[in-house]
Amino acid sequence: MNDPISAAWERLAALEPATLAALFEDDPGRVDKFSRRLEFRLGELGDVGILFDWSKTHLDDTALATFEDLARACDFAASRTALFSGGVVNPTEGRAANHGAMRGSGSEPEVEEAGALLARMGMLVEAIHDGALGEVKHLIHIGIGGSALGPAMAVDALTRDGARVDTQVVANIDGLALEQAFAACDPETTLIAVASKTFTTTETMTNAASALKWLADNGIADPYGRVIALTANPDRAVEWGVDETRILPFPESVGGRYSLWSSIGFPVALACGMEDFRALLAGAKAMDDHFRNTEGRDNAPLLAAFADLYYARIRGCQTRAVFAYDERLALLPDYLQQLEMESNGKSVTVDGEPVERPTAPITWGGVGTDAQHAVFQLLHQGTHIVPVDFIASIAPGDLLDPAHHRALLMNCLAQGAALMTGSEADDAARHYPGDRPSATILLDDIDAASLGALIAFHEHRTFANAALMRINPFDQFGVELGKAIAKRIDSGEGDFDASTMALMQAAGLR
Repeated sequence: MNDPISAAWERLAALEPATLAALFEDDPGRVDKFSRRLEFRLGELGDVGILFDWSKTHLDDTALATFEDLARACDFAASRTALFSGGVVNPTEGRAANHGAMRGSGSEPEVEEAGALLARMGMLVEAIHDGALGEVKHLIHIGIGGSALGPAMAVDALTRDGARVDTQVVANIDGLALEQAFAACDPETTLIAVASKTFTTTETMTNAASALKWLADNGIADPYGRVIALTANPDRAVEWGVDETRILPFPESVGGRYSLWSSIGFPVALACGMEDFRALLAGAKAMDDHFRNTEGRDNAPLLAAFADLYYARIRGCQTRAVFAYDERLALLPDYLQQLEMESNGKSVTVDGEPVERPTAPITWGGVGTDAQHAVFQLLHQGTHIVPVDFIASIAPGDLLDPAHHRALLMNCLAQGAALMTGSEADDAARHYPGDRPSATILLDDIDAASLGALIAFHEHRTFANAALMRINPFDQFGVELGKAIAKRIDSGEGDFDASTMALMQAAGLR
């Protein structure tokens, strides 16, 4: 094929990559050229400052120009417009993706609806804080996938100094997870949030039923009166037994892994307060505005996608690592795993044709400095080339001796430098090849607004990757097959392969 899209990929594949050392030597202005500092002034909701540095990647001017040609050939601008205008960007299900509207970025009717839903949630949160539902000290938030990963990450990041309501997030169907939450809570002062788009998700509804039983077994006369439902199917929640005044709906067009901004964010608002939740939304909207209104290589999420695609599709890197050098972002790698792999782990284009090149790499990571003593051996001296993102905050999250945070930042920056430069040695076992890529994201601080901007950056990065690969990031049929087979096992219907049959017998399922 000689269409503009294929031609752009062929030009990218034909590039002769220089080493990182040579790229810096040949271009004294490289740091400025490949860095982006974004600053958002949000009034009473705070300020956001984030520095992105892609200078330690193998991108050069020619690669950037070719990626910009690719973006034009893919009509990236039209895809972005459709995302924010309520157009169909999920063609397999005929849906828009209206998570942006939840934070004020979308068509006027969608933003107006989102504002009304936010106000409804705010009224309930403030009523709970004011004691309308009695004394509330604990919340058990039950969901799975995005309806658990997003709230868990945000609550963990924003409540290190204490929470207005202690929040336990439970996703796993393994009863140990729910028992652990029960052990941390007093049933007399506990609410249950049930987060399910359809209000039929097996794991979530099983856990919810067990949570109601726990309340009843501990003397709570009206367990259903302790439930807050977060769903796109309020009728189903009413049928299940939740009073409609304690149902917080969100639109069907908001996908699970993009749902933190909707009523799925209820536990964040309850734990942190509505002011922090509004700051989270404002930070995300500020990143939306940058993504919507900035073109080409100046657009931070798009530039990140250029680097992602270069390593996954041109250099054949099968994984991408994310290391948060801040305990407040300990759950960010887990969150990004779902965001990136469920969105872009596809093998067909939006036209239903097989893709010609790899799509999403495997996202993994951890927390620095812990990970340095666990997995960095492979990054520095292993046979795999793994692009790495380092994420850190200039301001510390603790009140201890500043030596703690200084050492944290020094280690973060040192790892990126070491991956790039390597080290020669006569002893082969002590030789570091270097020329290994990394990017650094440095936040001024980690608060609600900056966290919102950081998450939205990754959402748009994921979308930009999908647009340039011409795949659909908003469906996830790959998660359904295993669920369907589990139901067949439960019902006793059908035959399975010999291995599965033997394992079912051994597990006591047959």
